[in-house]
Amino acid sequence: MDDTKCMVNLAKFYLDFTVSESCGKCTPCRIGTKRMLEILERLCSGRAEELDIYKLEKLALNIQKSSICGLGQTAPNPVLSTLKYFRDEYRQHALSKQCKALECKALTVINIDEEKCKGCGLCQRSCPVSAIKGEGREKREIDQLLCIKCGTCKDKCPFKAIG
Repeated sequence: MDDTKCMVNLAKFYLDFTVSESCGKCTPCRIGTKRMLEILERLCSGRAEELDIYKLEKLALNIQKSSICGLGQTAPNPVLSTLKYFRDEYRQHALSKQCKALECKALTVINIDEEKCKGCGLCQRSCPVSAIKGEGREKREIDQLLCIKCGTCKDKCPFKAIG
């Protein structure tokens, strides 16, 4: 993995799997992991607050200590690990409502840096919904209402002007 992966979204992916695999015998695993997943979904959709990060961490530690089986005891590990090493990404999701990896679509705003844009039009030609405007060698602009935040333009820009 590299910096193009969102650690919050990654934790949500693993927790989603755990929720579906829970046998349901113990309350911490059955209900606690669902509550953790709900918090992660709020973080990824831009509806979370900083307090949710605290709740997520406390809930994870509680589930880890009180679950009966190995699944429940290890279910919070992806969340706890990503919180330990990438807490700034969680805070960015909760406070700034941004996802630097551009994986959480609700938090993504794709812009073109006018200083770096050379007006080549590669981004415009690659956009699947024609959200990028400009002609000739003009600097390009993204219509945020049309943009589906797929990241294709960012991938195609040879000048790293899109982010």
